Parts: sequence; C-alpha cells; structure tokens
Amino acid sequence: MGMNVTQKLIEGHLVSGKPLAGVEIGLKIDQTLTQDATGTMVMLELEAMGINMVKTELSAQYVDHNLLQTDFKNADDHLFLRSACRKFGVWYSRPGNGVSHPVHMEKFGIPGKTLLGSDSHSCAAGALGMLAMGAGGLEVAMAMAGEPYYLRMPKILGVHLTGRLPDWVSAKDVILEMLRRHGVAGGVGKIIEYFGPGLENLSAMDRHVIANMGAELGATSTVFPSDVTIRTFLDQQERGHCWKEIVADSGAVYDEFDEIDLSRLVPLIACPSSPGNVVPVEEVAGKEIYQTYIGSSANPGFRDFAIPALMVDGRRIPDHVSFDINPTSRQILENLVVRGYLEKLIRAGARIHQAGCNGCIGMGQAPATGRISLRTVPRNFPGRSGVKEDQVYLCSPETATASAIFGKITDPRKMDMPYPAFQEPASVIINNQMLVPPDSTDMSVELVKGPNIKPMPSFSPMPEILRGPVLLKVGDDVSTDEIMPAGTKVLPFRSNIPEISRFTFDRIDPSYYERATELHRVDSIVVAGRNYGQGSSREHAVIGPRFLGVRMILAKSFARIHGQNLCNFGILPLTFCEQLDYHRIEQGDVLLVESIKQAISIKRKFSIQNETRNETYPVEHSLSERQIQMILAGSRINVARQKIIGNSGDSILNSKIY
Repeated sequence: MGMNVTQKLIEGHLVSGKPLAGVEIGLKIDQTLTQDATGTMVMLELEAMGINMVKTELSAQYVDHNLLQTDFKNADDHLFLRSACRKFGVWYSRPGNGVSHPVHMEKFGIPGKTLLGSDSHSCAAGALGMLAMGAGGLEVAMAMAGEPYYLRMPKILGVHLTGRLPDWVSAKDVILEMLRRHGVAGGVGKIIEYFGPGLENLSAMDRHVIANMGAELGATSTVFPSDVTIRTFLDQQERGHCWKEIVADSGAVYDEFDEIDLSRLVPLIACPSSPGNVVPVEEVAGKEIYQTYIGSSANPGFRDFAIPALMVDGRRIPDHVSFDINPTSRQILENLVVRGYLEKLIRAGARIHQAGCNGCIGMGQAPATGRISLRTVPRNFPGRSGVKEDQVYLCSPETATASAIFGKITDPRKMDMPYPAFQEPASVIINNQMLVPPDSTDMSVELVKGPNIKPMPSFSPMPEILRGPVLLKVGDDVSTDEIMPAGTKVLPFRSNIPEISRFTFDRIDPSYYERATELHRVDSIVVAGRNYGQGSSREHAVIGPRFLGVRMILAKSFARIHGQNLCNFGILPLTFCEQLDYHRIEQGDVLLVESIKQAISIKRKFSIQNETRNETYPVEHSLSERQIQMILAGSRINVARQKIIGNSGDSILNSKIY
C-alpha cells in the first residue's frame, strides 16, 4: 500500500511509539520557530534548564507581535531576545523584518523537515511539504533542548482538490470553505493533507494561506506535497538547492476523505465572531464598513498585496473607510516598492503599517465603536481586534479591497473591471539584512533583562486530595484570547507572570482576578464546554490561571495545544463522561477528588464529588504516563529539573527562576 505525504514525514522522524491513530508518538524536531509574545518564556525556560546551546538543526526567533514601543517594556524584551539568541545559538529576526511564518517560509523552510513553533499558526510551513505544528512554549523549549515532541498520532484527512479557482476567488476562500464544512473543531485530532490535480493551480503562498488557517479547524497540522510548485518558489527565493520532491505514492490512502472542486467555489466570508461562521459574501453584501485590513500570516504573499493594488489603481477609497495595508515581510515590502504596487495603494488612500502582526493580534488598527472591519487575518474571536464588542469579518484580499472601494461589504465579482492580470515574478529582490545569524562561539553572553522580566513562579506538586471551588464556569469554544487576552494592554507583560495574571479571564468575567486573590490562590477549578482553549498556542493562558490557583479544568473537550499546555504546568484536564453533567454544576460549587495519584495513574475513568450538591459525576482522561508524571510533579519544568539533577548531580533546585 502506498504512503501519503504525512506518513512519509512521520516515518522519517519517528523516535518512539507506533503511528497508529490515538497512540502517543515521539518525533524528532529539526527546526523551531518562536515569536516575541511567546519566545520570552521559551528563553527563560532554556535558561532555567541550564541549556548552553540549542540542539536543533535550526531555531529562529522572530520579533513580530509586540512592535509598538509605547514605553520600555517591549523594547527591553527585544534586547532580551537578541541576547538570548546569541547565548543559545538561535537566528534572530529583528523588529520590523516581518511576520514569523512567511519570513520562515522565505528563508528557512525545507521540504521534508519537521518544525515546532510556539505559535499556533506554525502549521503554515506545511505549505512547503514540511510537518509543521504549533505548540506551547515549553514544548518548543524542550525540542530546542533536543527532546522529541510527543503527541497522539492524528488521523489523516485527505482533501482531494480538482478544478481551477474562478476569477475573484482565491486561496482564502478554499480554507473558508473547509471551515464552512467542518467548523472550528472539525480538524481536532487530525492532520489535513491536500492532494489532487487542483494543486497545480495553487502557488506556494496560496498553499500557505490554506495551511496557516488549518489552525482554525483545530488541526494538528496541514500538509502539502513538495512538488514543482515548491521548487519554483524556492528557486525564486534563491534556495532551490533545498528542494526535494515529496509526493504521495500511487494508491495512498487516508483515514478520512473530502473533496473540493475549486471551480465551484464562490467568495466566502466568516462573520463575527468565529472563523467557523462562514457564509457566501453575497449573503451579507451591502453592510456599510469602517475598515478593511490586508495582510497578516493568513494572507502574506506578494500577490495578496499586488492584486489589491491593481484593483485600486486610479481609484480613491471613500473617506469613511480606513484602508489598512499590513506588509508581512520587509522583503515583500521592498518588492512592492520596486515594482510600483505600493505607490498604487498609497495613491488610493491606503495606510501603510510596518511589517509585523500588528492589528491581527490587537496591536493597533482597532476598529471604531460598533463599526464593521473586514480583515484577511486568521481569527475574529471576540475582542481580539482590541475592541470588546468588535464586528470583524474574515475574507480574501479581493473581497476586502472591493468592499473598501465601495464602502460596504461587496462581492468582488461585482467589480466593474476584469480580474487583474498578475503573474508571480520568477525572481525577487532578496532582503536578509535584518536576520542575525547565531554566534556559536561566544559562550560568555549574559542575558539582558529589563525590569519587566520577572522570574517564573514556583509551581508545587499536585496534592493527594484536590478540593476546591468552581471559580468559573464557561461555555463552548472558549479561546485563549478570552482566557488571556492579547493586545497593547496585556502582551507587554508576557515576561511578567504576576502582572499578566491580572488579566486572566478578564474578557469573560472581570471579577475573576479579584475573586481568585481573595481566596489567596487556594486550589480552584474551572468548568468548561466543548473545545476549551481553541486558538493561540500562548501558554500564558495556562500559566495565568495556574498562578491564581487553578489545578483542574473539567470540560466537555479540549483543544489540542491547550490540553497539552495544561499538563505542562500541572493543571489536570478531565472530561465529562456524561455531558449532561456539565449542566448540573454551578459556579461556586465545591468539587472533590480523593487519591488523585491513584485515580489518574490506575484508572481512565473515576468519579468526582460535588460536595455542595451531594452528587457524583463520572469523569475520564486520556493522559499518557508522561503527561501524568508532569501533572503530579506540578509541571514539566519540575520533571526536567529532576532529570537534570539525577543525571548530573548539579542541583538547580534553588534556582530563583523556579
């Protein structure tokens, strides 16, 4: 039986376990990606574990999220990350060089390699024929230290593509179609692999769009073959020597199957406030807008700016519309300038921002009160834009630009012009000036720590008896943006856990921090619905609750990355056996689990007591022995420290970091 691309990538990196769906496997990681919103924690974790030099083939640190320098905090962290890259042997992408995912694809991505990133959209590198996955920062730190990455072997969903995209329909509409069919949890426990003749008509960056937003499906990864299209892209980036062909064998099979005829797709749009709330653009056409935003890791390619430039050439954007252009890399920005596209955008009234994540992560470009914003970003979770009651729609560059031109949501097929004639250039200006290579010879580098960088708190082992109040009860699809917000107010505290914890669950219940501190951070519990922790990989959405006393989350189900992050920091993730029991628990109830070590080590299913209501509920877990060990120890960090002490006898138990 022939192998698909995913199976080939896993077979080439498997270090433990059997690649059978649901079985835990360990994978060798070739490359890592960190960004500044999560990378500061990764570097502190490396320091705490006593790592002298990363052991991956290549690790790269990007500064793309926290670019606004309204005070010292972000600037200080940039210097800290620069010093950490020198100390640990990591590539450093300077502020303003661009968004991590497209820059990594331009500069470092190699077909056939594995990549683990502390950003949920690291799966974008799957466009190159890589096995690329997002994970929590601690998972990435362990990979940088040479440890395998462990996960349960996903099912492989094969998506057969046929046909060719019609005019005014582009790659964003392909992934929106997937979200319309499968929803935000439809990819949980799966790797999505695209194949078929329709791939011939999707460029490498088109594939990046689709792979990037596989995270919105909840997928572990998205995989494309490395074919002649990828060779063309790598030749364009002057890295053709990195290419090798990786395609599915004849007769390859998949665990699940779907098919998309590209020629039948229409312009689609995700309505507020979920990437899964997808409808045809024509169904919501005519609504007045305030803003369109083009760019982000979800539409980062040269064509995603060139097509809008050709659409607005000779036109003026209405004065009530903010037409925001967010270049995704300095290299793309330079090529837009040289080829005249940027001038067309500026003349039409565009606002040009620096190359980075910016408004996608709530760092500026927030929409006006009660006004509609159309964005080519990957997510529209409530409040992510920086406005609590925002109305953000997700769409293609074509839809965003047509809507900007007419000042209202517009199906781009209604444009009074033919579809712009554009062809990817065979060669581009290569700009590597803001990439700083690692220095593997300087072992005396000291980490530069500003006053906002605080030591990691100490986390104690799990008690034998867990008894605590349900401090919060939430519904389905709660995102990490709601657990620990991003944006200009919160993210600058990413390296200061005591301070950032003040914002824990702030968008759900502003009283949560005060109620938690009144309990003096005693053990507490959160009850949740389905797909708890969807979205960003930021481990702050676990560390913040853990710092405030959360020791257990009882949910209907968990998002993949967040579920592992909970284990990493000693929070016990349990699921309801009977989902109706979710409705029997109220906020404030006191729950009790006796003999936790015995319960989770010996059994998959056991009972939890509700002392307030004198009821018991059957619960279960799917934890591996490795995950159980870190929960009982209080964190994976504690496990790693014990391992280091056991191997070397060099005690770091008194380290101030932990």
